[in-house]
Amino acid sequence: MRVGYAAGAYDLFHIGHLNILRQAKQRCDYLIAGVVSDEMLVENKGISPFIPEDERLTIVQSIKFVDEAILETVPDKLDTWSALRFTVYFKGDDWRGTPKGIDLEHRFGEVGVDIEYLPYTLHTSSTKLRHALDNFTRVAGSQ
Repeated sequence: MRVGYAAGAYDLFHIGHLNILRQAKQRCDYLIAGVVSDEMLVENKGISPFIPEDERLTIVQSIKFVDEAILETVPDKLDTWSALRFTVYFKGDDWRGTPKGIDLEHRFGEVGVDIEYLPYTLHTSSTKLRHALDNFTRVAGSQ
């Protein structure tokens, strides 16, 4: 059985998130979605999510493509793999060829986990939505 893992913040859930989960499910028998905890987002990306982790987890759990959703609370994906034993890791193709992506490929390759890159949705991203909300808040606050 091919067990897939797709981790993400899934903050400000949008069509890009849905596309990743849908495409991941098409490439595995059982899909686990890892929802990165609030603490890990602050620690690793320096951002606080708009949507709290319990709500993001509930949203992702309700998606029909997701067989299981977990709260990801450790920074090292190999620790997550040790607990879940997935066989394929899904990542947006914006990671392909980057230092982080190459490191991930090497480290997962050592334990026999395949990495499959899925198309990144260029026109929508949480970062763009976050900037739009920040701009709106700034403009509204100046009036």
